[in-house]
Amino acid sequence: MNGYPLDHVAIAVRSIRASAALFKPVTGHSCSIIEELPAHDVNVAFLGPLELIEPRSAQSPVAQFIEQQGPGLHHVAYRVIDVAAALEDLKSRGFRLIDEKPRPGARGHQVAFLHPEATGGTLIELVQR
Repeated sequence: MNGYPLDHVAIAVRSIRASAALFKPVTGHSCSIIEELPAHDVNVAFLGPLELIEPRSAQSPVAQFIEQQGPGLHHVAYRVIDVAAALEDLKSRGFRLIDEKPRPGARGHQVAFLHPEATGGTLIELVQR
């Protein structure tokens, strides 16, 4: 395995609309449409390689994240060709997984997460486009 290319960096925010105005000058990208992901209890939007994630309810894991740590870096995502195969490979190397199987994510992609305890405290997402 030669590693996986960076796909995007995700920032947990209280409001995508408010935050998009802050990040547009930095990224040089306009905000995509806001995608509702009720299964994950979040809304997401992209400004180029930056993903903004806002909670849909107070029970959302992202709402809890923001409550505990404040808005900020949520996860780093890497692009994979086959997320199921990548999960098997990483598990065989001793990585702790949050997701044993891929699940639907933003933009219709398949995603899975590695546990932050396995990656030095950073939540890692694998993305199959």
